[in-house]
Amino acid sequence: MIYPYIPHTDADRRAMLKAIGVESIDDLFSGLGADLLLEDSVPISHGRTEDEVQRMIDSIAQRNVRGIPFLGCGCYDHITPATVRALSSLPSFVTAYTPYQAEMSQGLLQAIYEFQSMICEITGLDVANASLYDGANAAVEAASLMLAAKRKSRVVLVSETIHPFALKVLNTWALGTEHSITLIPQLDGTADLEKLESMLGDEVAGLIVQTPNRYGLLEDYTSVAERLHANGSLLTISADPLSLAIQKSPAEWGADIAIGDTQALGLPLAFGGPSCGYMAVSQALLRRIPGRVVGATVDSQGRRGYTLTLQAREQHIKRERATSNICSNQALAALMTTIHLSSLGWGGMVEAAQQSYAKAHYLAYHLAQLPGVTLVWDKPFWCEFPLVFSDAKRMRKFLQELRNEGIFAGVRLSSLTRKSADELVLLVAVTEKRSREELELYLAAARRVLK
Repeated sequence: MIYPYIPHTDADRRAMLKAIGVESIDDLFSGLGADLLLEDSVPISHGRTEDEVQRMIDSIAQRNVRGIPFLGCGCYDHITPATVRALSSLPSFVTAYTPYQAEMSQGLLQAIYEFQSMICEITGLDVANASLYDGANAAVEAASLMLAAKRKSRVVLVSETIHPFALKVLNTWALGTEHSITLIPQLDGTADLEKLESMLGDEVAGLIVQTPNRYGLLEDYTSVAERLHANGSLLTISADPLSLAIQKSPAEWGADIAIGDTQALGLPLAFGGPSCGYMAVSQALLRRIPGRVVGATVDSQGRRGYTLTLQAREQHIKRERATSNICSNQALAALMTTIHLSSLGWGGMVEAAQQSYAKAHYLAYHLAQLPGVTLVWDKPFWCEFPLVFSDAKRMRKFLQELRNEGIFAGVRLSSLTRKSADELVLLVAVTEKRSREELELYLAAARRVLK
């Protein structure tokens, strides 16, 4: 039977299941753990009122396991001012779709303009766009931009220490093009940039690196930009924007492009998304930046106004001539980031970044005193660090025991990379939101398990 908004017939469903090699919907979800699936069916039938349905959903939601999150690896639990949800929920923002008709979209256009201005201030670069889909998408756009900027190039160098999802998206993108991704291997948790010189050549468009990297470690890019520029190549740095309040900005490292994800700035965990990617570039790359760019101008009466600028709309619909095939932006998520930054101010960003640093180092120091775990690399980090276990059994027990006490102890890196080399690595993230009491609860539980 066909229901409104679900137009697939039973035959359609059977055909789709057959195409992906499974027999039924139950088989499709068999990869999920039994603890994540409802054992009983949802008792919603015809004639239920809206209130009754809402109560059923609420009762099911109560079964979700809740706890104190020390989870990270790209998605972090930060303090978000109440103003973010209150203002971003206004109908004038929520219902706005496209700002092409500037005369009808001045409020949304101004919000995007402010977002761009803040990203430029944070990264130190000259121009930012109206946002991208997420941090992984931003990495692909940066790769595409670097290739377009250097004639006859076909290779993008990528640090092995960038986020696993970004690396997967880059590899998938490269499959559909004539370009290739070449990895710079890691050495002791950071990119082995000593190998950069031997990897450069006429075909290399540029390099993508990340700090803090996939292990939470901060990387040193001294003289990297100079070496790339001497080869006619570009440097892209991916960074958590909150970390830039207390560490060197991409511009200070000499980067041509800055990318990343603004999830840490006003966006909830929300089961992993949606998020918001950012990109900023130097003045020389202004005409090559992908997506939308909002500019400020004045009308015939001298009043300030905002409009899409620099790029014709045709850029977004003529695929063979486009700078990029991105045709939209994360307007609502970018708005939430803008409200968050406006509420905090620069001083608030610095405070949040410093608290995250201090609390993470406090927890890391005390965990390093326990048997069976080590902070294997003596490298600087910001709010996240790799805790390496002596064996897999100890790690499983640690995660389960802390979960039983209402603590999500960290992210198993191998669950994202699917690499055996990462099997014993637990990424522990500590943000400004974690209280002293929560840190002590974590340590007390860890001491009981690892004694």
